[in-house]
Amino acid sequence: MARKIQPAQGKLGVLLPGLGAVSTTFIAGVLRIRKGLSHPIGSLTQWGTIRLGKRTENRVPRINQLVSLANLQDLVFGGWDIFEDNCFEAAMRAGVLQKEQLLEVREELEAIKPMKAVFSRDWVKKLDGPNVKQLATKWDQAQALIDDIHGFIDTNRLDRAVAVWCASTEVHTDVGPVHQSVEAFEKGLKENHESISPAMIYAYAHLMAGVPYANGAPNLALDTPALVELAMDRKMPIAGKDFKTGQTLMKTILAPGLKARLLGLNGWYSTNILGNRDGEVLDDPGSFKSKEVSKLSVLEMILQADKYPELYGKYNHKVRIDYYPPRGDNKEGWDNIDLFGWLGYPMQMKINFLCRDSILAAPIVLDLALFMDLARRADMYGIQEWLSFYFKSPQAAAGLYPEHDLFIQMQKLKNTLRHMAGEELITHLGWDYYYND
Repeated sequence: MARKIQPAQGKLGVLLPGLGAVSTTFIAGVLRIRKGLSHPIGSLTQWGTIRLGKRTENRVPRINQLVSLANLQDLVFGGWDIFEDNCFEAAMRAGVLQKEQLLEVREELEAIKPMKAVFSRDWVKKLDGPNVKQLATKWDQAQALIDDIHGFIDTNRLDRAVAVWCASTEVHTDVGPVHQSVEAFEKGLKENHESISPAMIYAYAHLMAGVPYANGAPNLALDTPALVELAMDRKMPIAGKDFKTGQTLMKTILAPGLKARLLGLNGWYSTNILGNRDGEVLDDPGSFKSKEVSKLSVLEMILQADKYPELYGKYNHKVRIDYYPPRGDNKEGWDNIDLFGWLGYPMQMKINFLCRDSILAAPIVLDLALFMDLARRADMYGIQEWLSFYFKSPQAAAGLYPEHDLFIQMQKLKNTLRHMAGEELITHLGWDYYYND
């Protein structure tokens, strides 16, 4: 039986904390696609297909034909940033897209101007900007963000909104007493508790304003008991964290294959060079720690050393990120993988992935915005684990380990869509093709 889903009618606001390289690449891309100037390469919601029923039925519609998703023409963009540049200026400064491509959507980009951000250099030490809210307490900051959200929805006459965090990586912090409940968190907001970061304030404000929220950075935010509790109380979908784009994407593709063939691992060394704002922020050890924790967790969860101690019990995993300004948004990742096979004989694999960070992230932002809106219209709230496909550190319910295998994540995502549409889940057993019981 199909899940009752409200139709995707009317305008959908997409709110983006952080109007930097990722956000402006996403917005400019959608504007170009709407005009027929570009294609939505990399987006499951636009080009992805989904098999329904048996292979012999040959039913393979596009995902956006199976479930009701917001139309790109109905998206309205807004956000916050510590710099005052409009989206055209910010996109030019980011240097991701060609000037000629941006000029074709210049008028629309220039109309998108950032609201004043909630920001603290205690949490992002390498950046500073003038477009910041100057308020006495973190509670006041949260209330100001709620006013911004409601004002954006009212001004643009929106039917609903979603939010995707696209701002910088904050300094690493652990869950503390202030994060244990909504009551403790709100008390901490009023008392300016040092363990409450801007990312947490944005997440709180959106949930309080009735807006589904996805976290695209490795910041501690939604993955705290307080904000999970709030999402459940407010019946809001949440998902996170940290967009899975370059090097980690490759790990979630390769590691399941190595494990499937039971090839052993002695070590996996990864290093990156990156020159955009993200690279500058990660040049600070505190922010790098947040990213390192996110990146290191992938292999541990996929390989399950406790289940395969002879193969994965002693491997060495190193991750480095170096800020190198000449590279710009074109992140380059090198991986050296030391393997062993039959009778313990050693092998090596080396990967050099010259990728474009924001180009890989932009379709993720689009898919998350549309899928989070779908979840809200389907009355699905709390942690949306079916969207783990998009994250380095996917959030899961308390007591569950997160699933990192890209192919299991994809199967979970598509089976969730099948379930929502009332279609049979696909197990790939195929028994009935060969045996008539």
